[in-house]
Order: sequence, then C-alpha cells, then structure tokens
Amino acid sequence: MIVLFTDFGYQGPYVGQMKAVLHQHAPAEPVVDLMHDVPAFDIRAAAFLLAAMIREFPMDTVFLCVIDPAVGSDRETAAVKIDGRWFVGPDNGLFSVVTKRADQVQWHHIRWRPERLTSSFHGRDLFAPIAARIAAGTLRENDLVTCAPSTDPGWPEEYAAAVYIDHYGNVMSGMRADAISQQAVIQINGQRLHHARTFSEVPVGRAFWYENSIGLVELAVNQGSAARVLGIEVGMPFTVRGG
Repeated sequence: MIVLFTDFGYQGPYVGQMKAVLHQHAPAEPVVDLMHDVPAFDIRAAAFLLAAMIREFPMDTVFLCVIDPAVGSDRETAAVKIDGRWFVGPDNGLFSVVTKRADQVQWHHIRWRPERLTSSFHGRDLFAPIAARIAAGTLRENDLVTCAPSTDPGWPEEYAAAVYIDHYGNVMSGMRADAISQQAVIQINGQRLHHARTFSEVPVGRAFWYENSIGLVELAVNQGSAARVLGIEVGMPFTVRGG
C-alpha cells in the first residue's frame, strides 16, 4: 500500500492531484490517508510524528511524505528503505527520526525526473510517481542512486514539546511515554500535570498526561481542551520532573 503523510490540509486540490498520479502509475495499490494536517512547514514535528505512526503498517508499505518548505530549491530528494518499509519525500530531516531508530537503512536519492517538474509541487510531479513505481514493482534501475544517509539534524532522541493538537484540543508531544516514569510530573506554561492511565481516571476539567495510542506522551483535559486550558501551541516545550 501507499500511505500519504503531508501538511497539505484536507481542503484544496493537492491531495487529490497526488492521488491521481498514484492511480495512474499504480492503479492496483490501495492508498491510505494517514495524515494531511501535520503542522505546516514543521519538519521536526513531522519527523517525530511519522516515527510514532509506522508500526501498524506492514512491511513493503510505501510512505509518501511531503513536508517540504524548501521545495524548488537545491535540497535533495530521498527514497529510503528502512526496516522493510519505503519512505519517499524531501531529504530535509523528515526521515531522520525513523532512520535513527532503525536497524537497517538503505538511502537513495531520486535520479529520475519527469518531463514536467514544476518548482512548487514535487509531491505530485516527482515523489508520487516514484512512490507508485516502488509500490507497483515497476521501479527502473536508474530511477534511484544509492548514497550515504542524510546528515542527522542533531535533534534530541526525545522531543519534549507539543508537535500536534487534535480537534479535541489534546496535545501530542514528540516524547515516547516509555522514556519517562509514570510518576513523572510534566511542567508546561506554569502548570504541573500528573499521569493518569486514561481520561475517566481524573475529574472532568482536570489536566493530566498519559500514554496515547501511538506510544507518545500526550497532554489532555478530561472533556476539555488542553490546548485552550493550558495555553499551548505547537512547538511549546515542556519539562519532565522525576521521570
């Protein structure tokens, strides 16, 4: 299957145009919309989110990932096989967290170029055709060139900051929950949050932190918006005490 992970948003033509190209080149391959509301232009947030979301997908899944604020520049392209799954997109740090946590990595730059390559939509013109060819098994010998892994951007192993806010106002972080103790206290924006296993374990209106369904530390308010109550925006850091 081909999995889409972008900051395009769910409105507008961009996702549909990429899907049209995928259908043209790999009509038999199912396409899954994993996420199109990754925080816009935020490569670091995207990298930690992506690394947390891949475990449910089988080997040979092709992730078509486009968070590409430098599209049209001299930034490189990437098609990387990581522990049996493929990741296609810009070589800008987006795959760095997945790579760092992997056992086997085969890194490639994309040599192939289409007849028409616009300067502002490499997701449609370049990355989608290559992702489709990989998924369909029609990749040609000269489409990719093997290279050394991309330079590590030097981000921490765990990202103690808000990386995504869902429509409930729950605040997802880039920190894996198993990296800290359940007795840890999270401090953010002048507030102290203790751990709970799930929402119903705390009174309505109380803020807490918990391990979410993809294994990340998430900040929440029972039947409320943690983002609003705590005044949190994407990128806001927090500290961990006693963890």
